[in-house]
Amino acid sequence: MAFEVDNITFYYEDKKVIDALSVVLESGKFYGILGPNGCGKTTLIDLLLKHSRPSTGKINYKGKDLSHYSRKELSREIALVPQNFYINFPFTAKEVVMMGRYPHMPRFSVPTEVDLELVQDIMEKTDTYQFAHRFITELSGGERQRVVFARALAQDTPVLILDEATSNLDIHHTIRLLNIASERVEKDKKTIIAVLQDINLAAAFCDDLIFMKQGSIAACGNSDEVLNREIIHSIFNVETKIYYEPYSNAKQVIFKR
Repeated sequence: MAFEVDNITFYYEDKKVIDALSVVLESGKFYGILGPNGCGKTTLIDLLLKHSRPSTGKINYKGKDLSHYSRKELSREIALVPQNFYINFPFTAKEVVMMGRYPHMPRFSVPTEVDLELVQDIMEKTDTYQFAHRFITELSGGERQRVVFARALAQDTPVLILDEATSNLDIHHTIRLLNIASERVEKDKKTIIAVLQDINLAAAFCDDLIFMKQGSIAACGNSDEVLNREIIHSIFNVETKIYYEPYSNAKQVIFKR
């Protein structure tokens, strides 16, 4: 398995943000994390990345306490595409994507031919090679987000975490990048953990859905099983109609105004 989260809590100062949360995330699956604003989704991601540490409980990764991994070790295991990415230095898009190879390169070494070919291939697949030599500071928000996505793919880790990574993208590039992530699950048995706001996208791409509410997991399981009117209403307090759509080969949700 990838992660075993055991009864963790987390506080920001005196506010409990994660409350007695336990979940097992298996390798080779595409997970979608959904829930209302402020329910703890990004905090859970920060804990899985070791950006924060649980106040109580523990997180194991590949059977080893996450706190025992060095930053260097984790950079070879887990890649992140954040919702917002800021960089003020005039690196080219290609240089930013190449940064994904740094965890695999000896210190002070230069990229190998393999690194260069991998970066070019990923930039072509993510439709970012067209601005490979433009400065990242000159790109639009959506273009920059695609470059950051390409950098995470170049990192070539067993786990890829997407923290609302497609929120700045148009639907064409959203589907294109989620398809690339899905292919990595199917062909390479990678694990994808994605915080998503769009329930229909989550239903179309994710094997399992994790619904969070008030810092806890309210429902978790196979997408077809947990995506129902009762759960959606209990989490978001909205009325819905849910049906199977053959065109997308997934359940889809219609919301009542």
